[in-house]
Amino acid sequence: MLDSLAELAIASLLIAWVFKKIKIPELVGMLLIGTLFGPYVMNWLDPTLLDISGDLRLAALIVILLRAGFELKRDTLNKVGKPSLLLSFIPAVFEASAITYLGHIWLGLTYLEAAILGSILGAVSPAVVVPLMIHFQKKKWGTNKGIPIMVMAASSIDDVFVIVIYSILVGIYTGNHVNVAWELAGIPISIALGIGVGIAVGWGLYKLFEHFSPRATKRTLIVMALSVLLVRLEHVIEHWVPFAALLAVMAIGFIILEKREHYAHELSAKFAKIWVVAEIILFTMVGAQVNISVAWHSGLMGAAVIFAGLIARSIGSWICVLGTELNTKERLFVLIAYLPKATVQAAIGAAPLAAMKLAGMDTGPGELILAMAVLSILLTAPLGAWAITFTGNRWLTKGESFRSKTKIKAVD
Repeated sequence: MLDSLAELAIASLLIAWVFKKIKIPELVGMLLIGTLFGPYVMNWLDPTLLDISGDLRLAALIVILLRAGFELKRDTLNKVGKPSLLLSFIPAVFEASAITYLGHIWLGLTYLEAAILGSILGAVSPAVVVPLMIHFQKKKWGTNKGIPIMVMAASSIDDVFVIVIYSILVGIYTGNHVNVAWELAGIPISIALGIGVGIAVGWGLYKLFEHFSPRATKRTLIVMALSVLLVRLEHVIEHWVPFAALLAVMAIGFIILEKREHYAHELSAKFAKIWVVAEIILFTMVGAQVNISVAWHSGLMGAAVIFAGLIARSIGSWICVLGTELNTKERLFVLIAYLPKATVQAAIGAAPLAAMKLAGMDTGPGELILAMAVLSILLTAPLGAWAITFTGNRWLTKGESFRSKTKIKAVD
């Protein structure tokens, strides 16, 4: 397994350097390396590594969400709260609705099967979006209007909403008893509980750090370990209480930033170093899940459904940013930033197929849903990452953060 990790690291660093030179996001190269080395192309990766790829992807995702949390300032969140909340579900509803209709008409799925497909494709990828938004936040592109924060916060809640809807639809399809009202109520409950628990844990860590003053490296290990345990807690209590652990992870960073900005900056710097490794693991492991031959089976009609869904999603995103102070180019940037697929599609794309097999049902629709999930990653993750970088560098205004502006006004 170690030799596979070493090969991935060397190849990823080399292709990242090449892609940086030609102005393409480095993560695109890493996705390609993962796909190339994965079991569906060259099959160079150790099976043991593939067996734990899910845990590795999750750990890397925790790292990037912690970094995102250390960028979430209260005054900026207050400023972008309404559009961010709208972005967390309206674009997904628009996209999933379009795919439900077109999946039935163009792909021959039943409306329920097409709705399951829509719920999977309706999720944006925080793995792709959040690192790029952190980059813009650090470079202060769009920070004067809180654009990176708005997209980061919305993309995390978007996944919670979409996964709950997916779970309801699969339960109904496979004949399991599903309390739809309770499941829908679980969306705000899981979000509120996740944020609340994260704030409580973050506050406790702040008090711990204040009292014992551990070194920054030890603080980093403590924060990371507790974040992993929170994710574990989500799986332990999921049958009784809905709990959005990844939102809790982000909330830890948020409250530490509010209580002691010095700690937040130190921890953010440490996690930025960890991200050098975590980024390679996350995107190569996502790439390794991509079965190009499966994606090919969905054909041009499958690609047409995906792009039609993205158009509907963009309409929903545009509605969410109407009435804000964003100009036309900034609104278009938000639309583009909200397009990439990868994380959820790689995680649950094959789940309907497995559920259909377990229930003794026809697996044809599940195979098509898996093919569409894979195709959505291939079409949107590389192109979306490039488009976000390209447009962000040209359409966003460079300026101070909202907090810095308010402080300057107060002094004046």
